[in-house]
Amino acid sequence: MFRNAVRPVLGGRPAWIVVGLLVVLLSATIVRTQQPPAAPAPQATPTKSPYVFAGDAAMILNFIKADKAADFEMVIGRLKEALAKSENPQRKQQAASWKVFKAAEPGPNGSVIYVSVMEPVVKGADYSVSNILAESFPTEVQALYKSYSEAFGTPSQNMLNLTMSVDLSK
Repeated sequence: MFRNAVRPVLGGRPAWIVVGLLVVLLSATIVRTQQPPAAPAPQATPTKSPYVFAGDAAMILNFIKADKAADFEMVIGRLKEALAKSENPQRKQQAASWKVFKAAEPGPNGSVIYVSVMEPVVKGADYSVSNILAESFPTEVQALYKSYSEAFGTPSQNMLNLTMSVDLSK
């Protein structure tokens, strides 16, 4: 008779993050690859930002060139500062539910993978890094965005709108 060793599955948010990463990395057809985020361009007709999420949660995988990881982390530090100093209640809510993780495993072409997890998503809020930085640092936004956009590798970014399917904690 064979015996299977069964180990309990880790619970809570870290387990969901791991599951999410596995799904993203193994299901290329589900994930939409994008070019590095472009600076917002004025348009005659308003378009919905891909950084306004409709689901219960969202994940963004950023694939960063290894030699540009420090630049990316500097910009994310300024993003944190911008959210913290904002007087906009929506930005405060975003800061409370937005976490950025750095993967231990290398990404494609030796890139460093940073995973933004927004759970819960603030409905209707724009999570565009360039827009948030422009609100708080209007005179620095060009230089910050240059450092940010030049840090992206290939692929650059994958985004997921997540809808709760099963809550195993309940």
